[in-house]
Amino acid sequence: MSGSLWIGGEEGQDTLPFIPRQRTARSPEGDAVAELALRLEDLIAVAVHPDEIAAIMESDGMTDARIHAVYGHPDSFSLAEELYGRVERHYPAAPAPPPEPWHTHLGSCLLRGLVFALPGLAYVLGAPLLAGPPAEFGLPSGTLALLAGTVTGWVWNQSLSHRAHSWLSLADRPAAVRALRLGAPLGAALSALAAVAAAGPNDLDAAVFAAGQCCYLAAATTLLVLGRERPLFWALLPLTLGLVPAVAATVGPALLLGSLLAAVTLAVLALRGETAGPGPRGAVSPRLAASVPYGLFGLGAGILVLYAALGDLFRHDSTGMVAGPSAVALTLSMGPAEWLLHRFRAESLAGLRATSSARGFRGSVTATVSLCLLAYLLTLAALAEAGTRLWPDAPALSGIRLATLLMIGAVLWTGLLLQSFGAAPGAAVVCCAAALAQTLALLLGAPPEAGLVVSGGAVALLAAMACVLLGRASAHRP
Repeated sequence: MSGSLWIGGEEGQDTLPFIPRQRTARSPEGDAVAELALRLEDLIAVAVHPDEIAAIMESDGMTDARIHAVYGHPDSFSLAEELYGRVERHYPAAPAPPPEPWHTHLGSCLLRGLVFALPGLAYVLGAPLLAGPPAEFGLPSGTLALLAGTVTGWVWNQSLSHRAHSWLSLADRPAAVRALRLGAPLGAALSALAAVAAAGPNDLDAAVFAAGQCCYLAAATTLLVLGRERPLFWALLPLTLGLVPAVAATVGPALLLGSLLAAVTLAVLALRGETAGPGPRGAVSPRLAASVPYGLFGLGAGILVLYAALGDLFRHDSTGMVAGPSAVALTLSMGPAEWLLHRFRAESLAGLRATSSARGFRGSVTATVSLCLLAYLLTLAALAEAGTRLWPDAPALSGIRLATLLMIGAVLWTGLLLQSFGAAPGAAVVCCAAALAQTLALLLGAPPEAGLVVSGGAVALLAAMACVLLGRASAHRP
């Protein structure tokens, strides 16, 4: 079609099929055509040709005889032209693009990363409570109590978090609140009992510290599920005073107790402010067994993070805190990791709309997941390097330590990726197997290269699972 419109030509020439004539004035009140135009105004306003209006009238059963008798026109086409000229065009606006279902702000993810990392300062403030003669296997005093309480709390709270989020995904927030009201206190009690049971006769202070940590884990889980990251951050912020040695030595336990009480109080108030009555009728209750793999994945991931923090301790290294910056880097990196998971989901949906073949989609997904994983590993390496430079007396990252840290990070990120696509059982099995192998390697005195081999093997397995799952377009539904 040319760039200008013209009127003229004989019938049959290449002209526009119809040019609207000048609209006539409204007929006086009582005019049947005016009444019909008013009744069909919404349909007429969006018509691009009178024939559309004629089709509408014919579908309503208006015959030519009735049109002639009531409206004075010989047929539906003549009446349609009259109606088309009476009503102004009001075409609907183009629909807005659908909102991105996986959009999330980077700032909120970074805030969650800080919330994950700040509790690590509790070990600095609680150092007097953990002082004492070495425990079994030459570990620092209270280590077994801390491990028992922490591991039990991780498994329980990861399962509880999935259970509550399952209810939230079914738009049944009251059921999620009920699950948290019952599960959080019970998990705190069970993990605290595990810590006390594992404590030695001289580890009373460490057992108290571990029990407080268990209560914090339950409170933090509640606040994070309910979207209260910011209040939790403010409750943890006083722990940063532990970076000042004079403050940590004088009021360290008071700061610990204050942050713990603040977190527990915020969790209680958050639950009390929510409705826990009956939810929507007909809602399907999520299976309890579906939350178990998420708890096991939390167990494996937690042990891997502990391996990064305590690996040198298990090898009786004189520089016991050498792995501290690595553990801090892993916990801080969970914020960017969460954001990159959301970006992958968004980009995979965009690739699904943009590609027209299964092979092209698999290539798009492979490129996207590779870029996201690379971005995460670069972020983790930068955090580890910064932490090593700021950590007192920490040596430079060696090749094996850095490679092992990056492999552990890759295990965590790919496992979280598979978990977000519903493949939690497979991710949990691989992650727990890697954690068990790492633990055995440490206890048997294996060289540091063994940890790198274990983590690398786990990454290879998870990557293969991801290729099989994410290469299917059906896996990428919002």
